[in-house]
Amino acid sequence: MALKISVRHWRLVFLAVYVILLALSHLVRRNMPAEAPLTNGTKLVRVKAVDGDAPKDQAVKLAYREFAPAAKDSLPILILLHGSPMGSETFDDLGPALGKTCRVLVPDLPGFSASSAHIPDYSIRSHARYILQLMDSLKVGKAHVVAYSMSGGVAINMAAIAPKRIASLIMLSAIGVQELELLGDYHLNHAVHGLQLGLLWLLQEAFPHFGSMDRSMLNTRYARNFYDSDQRPLRNDLLKYGGPMLILHGQSDELVPYAVAAEHYRIVPQSELKTYPTGHGLAFMRWQWVVPDITRFVGEVEAGKATTRAAADPERVASSTMPFDPKNSPMAGGIGLIVLMLLIAAATLVSEDLACIGAGLMIAHGTIGFLSGTLACLWGIYFGDLMLFWAGRGLGRAAVTRAPLKWFISEDDIRRSTEWFNRQGKKIILLSRFVPGSRLPTYFTAGVLRTNFWSFSLYFLLAAAIWTPLLVGISMFIGEKAFALMTAYKNFAVIAGIVTVVAIYAFFKLVIPLFNYKGRRLLLSSYRRLTRWEFWPLWFFYIPIVIYIIYLGIKHRCLTLFTAVNPAIPESGFIGESKSAILQGLASADGFLARHIMIKSSLPKDERLQRVREFMAANHLMLPIVIKPDQGERGAGVTIARSQQQLEECLASADFDVIVQEYVDGHEFGVFYVRYPDTDKGFIYSITDKRLISVVGDGKRTLEELILADDRAVCMARLHLQKHEKNLYHVPPKGEKVKLVEVGTHCRGAMFLNGEPLKTPALEAKIDEISQGFSGFYFGRYDIRTPSLDEIKNGAGFKVVELNGVTSEATHIYDPKNSLMEGYSVLMKQWRMAFEIGAQNRQRGVKPVSAARLLKVLL
Repeated sequence: MALKISVRHWRLVFLAVYVILLALSHLVRRNMPAEAPLTNGTKLVRVKAVDGDAPKDQAVKLAYREFAPAAKDSLPILILLHGSPMGSETFDDLGPALGKTCRVLVPDLPGFSASSAHIPDYSIRSHARYILQLMDSLKVGKAHVVAYSMSGGVAINMAAIAPKRIASLIMLSAIGVQELELLGDYHLNHAVHGLQLGLLWLLQEAFPHFGSMDRSMLNTRYARNFYDSDQRPLRNDLLKYGGPMLILHGQSDELVPYAVAAEHYRIVPQSELKTYPTGHGLAFMRWQWVVPDITRFVGEVEAGKATTRAAADPERVASSTMPFDPKNSPMAGGIGLIVLMLLIAAATLVSEDLACIGAGLMIAHGTIGFLSGTLACLWGIYFGDLMLFWAGRGLGRAAVTRAPLKWFISEDDIRRSTEWFNRQGKKIILLSRFVPGSRLPTYFTAGVLRTNFWSFSLYFLLAAAIWTPLLVGISMFIGEKAFALMTAYKNFAVIAGIVTVVAIYAFFKLVIPLFNYKGRRLLLSSYRRLTRWEFWPLWFFYIPIVIYIIYLGIKHRCLTLFTAVNPAIPESGFIGESKSAILQGLASADGFLARHIMIKSSLPKDERLQRVREFMAANHLMLPIVIKPDQGERGAGVTIARSQQQLEECLASADFDVIVQEYVDGHEFGVFYVRYPDTDKGFIYSITDKRLISVVGDGKRTLEELILADDRAVCMARLHLQKHEKNLYHVPPKGEKVKLVEVGTHCRGAMFLNGEPLKTPALEAKIDEISQGFSGFYFGRYDIRTPSLDEIKNGAGFKVVELNGVTSEATHIYDPKNSLMEGYSVLMKQWRMAFEIGAQNRQRGVKPVSAARLLKVLL
């Protein structure tokens, strides 16, 4: 009892202290201005408050800075509008840079930074009215508006309210049409912003922060900016806008997807689009990139050379009138994805089944990916299950120990029930997940009976992990009919329901994709990967080969005899061998070896870059350059760095040793070499012509459409679509060749053909000469590149970029013309030769690696 009193006492003390601190915090806030202090050069004007389009009887202070040369009267005027939650400090660099040739005004929108903090309405419509009043106060008749992020809506509203006062719109990573904002729907977005506003208000008012949150970026004014704004009219406003427009956007913008810029470019036919290899920080992190484009564009507008809607391309005008297709909406990503996943997880606490169905519908719509939607449901369900368990343990146990339940249930009854539940409860947990209406009492009871938490939490997770993907997957494929299915399901036995679900799943898996072009082509892709053995998974394709290798091992009385085939390479190049060490073994092949350097991951990042620069300078190399792991398989991790930034990022992010190698342009071939130790000369067993797949633009179709339409690219469409996801909406000009694959690896999209016509005595002699210069190497595949087919036939003009050991393949087998049996025949002969060479080397004293060592290396 004393302990309980003590705990209660400290709770009261804590509550009293908290209330006192909260009261002091509110007192401090009342006497502290919410606006940021004015900085040097910041000026103030007073404007009238507005609520949308309605004026209010309130004065609002509007802070702004100005950048301009001394003689500014005849210069074009630019107004730079910041986004949310930052203020005009967004343009601390961009403003002065543009101010060298223009008169630049950089205001703090009301509600932000040094402008009035408390206003009736924080919407983009009201902000448009405030900026027009600023123009009136400064006697600015007409201006170019540079709108960043959230202020894209402000600029569009300004153009709709006073089109004659807008010389041009420059959309800088700017928002716009409602369909591509956050979740794509006004009401859903409004609910999210309302939730955000409520949480920030609670933190701001119920937490003793002494004014720090009032001046922070993430406060209720920032939340009101989104909550008060309505983007639904912006599409119509953009369709009506007739002046010049420049769209500047980052290709990997994580907050405002590139699809927004692409849609604005479509519906404003006179617009110009320029993209950059960066994210949302284009205005303040990569501001140097946009200065020349803005300066040029403003100059063209001022000279009357910029395109207006009246002079726009008729084809683009016609395209702009087409309605928006929701299927073109990009999948949620970045902050939008996080918010959506949190909402789905929260919805499971209300109804698990309906939340899963809703997630399935969103996946079918393309709003969210299957993995993201399923994980959101899974963790929401799992958290809800644990809450039920702890509610049973906390509240339920107390309930059964009090009247009236204790009159009917004794402690012995509870103990015996707990023991029974511990023995059978795991089955009950799994079964209840599939029986509607049984989950709450089952999980609550598990807590009441004080079953082992860790054991049952694992079964909660297992049950949810089985049920959730099933329900989400069904919902994804049957769309809105999922609601009716759930109702029907509850009226049938579990077995009948499962059979029905499986049948419907299979039906919609095959039929629904047939109703759109992309679905049909992806279905064709799946069909070809299933029916063309060259695309089969290695684990499945190699089953007969593994059996044959075991047979050879038994025949030669050593299962690992093949590891004696290349004594110069650890485990003969079975797996994980150092590529740089192998290349060092080929050092005598002067002029035929791609120049390279190995960079250790233990080196500081600056030293890595310095060594690469010295290597490139010493060998007179320019970009592009190849970066690949020193230990890697099947092209994994290979990057062709085409810019200094890409080179620096690859080196900085690598947490493993890498090889930096000269980029050898031209055709790529795989040349498989074999030499028996008891013979003087080796021979070429196989030559593979590696074709790097590309598509050619027609000026009409997007890159996604070109990939899906190409007879070869469609076979690995999902891989190509994922790799090039940032450019899928780009329309390549007519005749432009777009490389889909840069690395000659079959599993990464390259096409392999039989290169037997390339085999000549001269080439075979040169490969044999290079190989014999590497003492202890007898068996493996060279990856070589050459700019000239004629030269390579003469045994010249090529460079070795890589040499693979015993587990390399005679990859010409993947030529689509080859049958499955032909492929197996080539591989079986290859492995037979490996064992024969291993046997000869064993006679010469080479010891094969032990099975234990080989297993350790493999693991």
